[in-house]
Amino acid sequence: MLWGIPDFQEVLSVKPTIQEISAFVRENDVKFIRLAFCDLYGVQKNISILPSELLRAYHEGIPFDASAIAGFTDVTESDLFLVPELSTLSALPWRPQQGGVIRFYCDIKRPDGSIFESDTRATLKRVVEECRSMDYACRMGTECEFYLFKTDENGAPTAIPLDGGSYCDVAPLDKGENVRREICLCLEEMGITPETSHHEMGSGQNEIDFKMAEPLAAAENLLTFQTVVRNISARNGLSACFLPKPLPDQSSSGMHVNLTLLREGQNLFASRSEASRQFMAGILHRSAEMTAFLNPIANSYDRLGSNHAPLYISWSPQNRSQLIRLPAATGDKVQMQLRSPDPMVNPYLAFSLILAAGLEGIRDRRELAPPLNLAPPSVTDKLEKLPTSLREALSIAEQSDFVHRVLGEKICAHYFAGKRNQL
Repeated sequence: MLWGIPDFQEVLSVKPTIQEISAFVRENDVKFIRLAFCDLYGVQKNISILPSELLRAYHEGIPFDASAIAGFTDVTESDLFLVPELSTLSALPWRPQQGGVIRFYCDIKRPDGSIFESDTRATLKRVVEECRSMDYACRMGTECEFYLFKTDENGAPTAIPLDGGSYCDVAPLDKGENVRREICLCLEEMGITPETSHHEMGSGQNEIDFKMAEPLAAAENLLTFQTVVRNISARNGLSACFLPKPLPDQSSSGMHVNLTLLREGQNLFASRSEASRQFMAGILHRSAEMTAFLNPIANSYDRLGSNHAPLYISWSPQNRSQLIRLPAATGDKVQMQLRSPDPMVNPYLAFSLILAAGLEGIRDRRELAPPLNLAPPSVTDKLEKLPTSLREALSIAEQSDFVHRVLGEKICAHYFAGKRNQL
């Protein structure tokens, strides 16, 4: 339901035209339109325009100062343009229905209309097209954990968790129940279907899972999810935290990435096809090189190797401490789960690398190592480990031909320089 409209698709087509969007804006008293994008590090940004500027935004783009955005350009090339992708239209349910607000995710263009080289959304589009050219399709989804903290009298976040609950607890131990319900209803209004929600292991820790989608939509579903969580939490006088390890004595927050590989509509993981095994092998092979993007801050490395977060580059049918596992499921629900990423990623970059690594594994016919469930130190000591610090992860990524090839030199140069400054 969108602002009381029972079925959004009855109002707009799957690929709406600018004429449909303009009519929708007029008929639903939309007063503000947000043009959303990410900086290089996954921090969400937006510019608001009035409905009178919608046609200009679509045909010409809306200019902004790119030199003020982390990882973009310097003052000598500061003019870039936001061009809305019409199919990403969503209302913001926490805003007033009268004089409402809608949002589009945007492509970033140069003044001559060419693609901006550091537009990470464009990077993921390119990798998805590569997947399509190989006659495969991929669906992805995230399981993103977060903490709810109390705020002080000034509304500033504290380090005091909302509750002392643990895994799957119920009220009154679970004090986040009402907040999660409100988040789920809001997501549903925005076209993102929640599947499960529950209290996680840590005090004040929560998880809400939603359905998988094609990679670009999955990346933007995650961005939308994080925005909704932060806004609904703030409306309830709480602070949402997505840090991988916000409390040293509590469970860490991961962002498991689930993937399904399809060919001609068939789930290749369900049939345990050779291509699905090669896809997994490719991701394992490049996992250390991707870690600087999947675990992008120093705090990320306080999580890896603890509380079931992976440390070794290995896989298992079901063991939750492995880098890749195959959760128990049947039919179309069979998927692989990559367990190293955390919520601080830029999802466009993370998904680009994960998908590209899997496709490379198929092209190279990479052989999947035997699974590892429980193993003594004599076995694990011989396994390759994930990087144990951001410094180590950056050094590995900087030397990776794979990372440079997938992301391009401009993104790599800006990303590595920015991350080096954080050390």
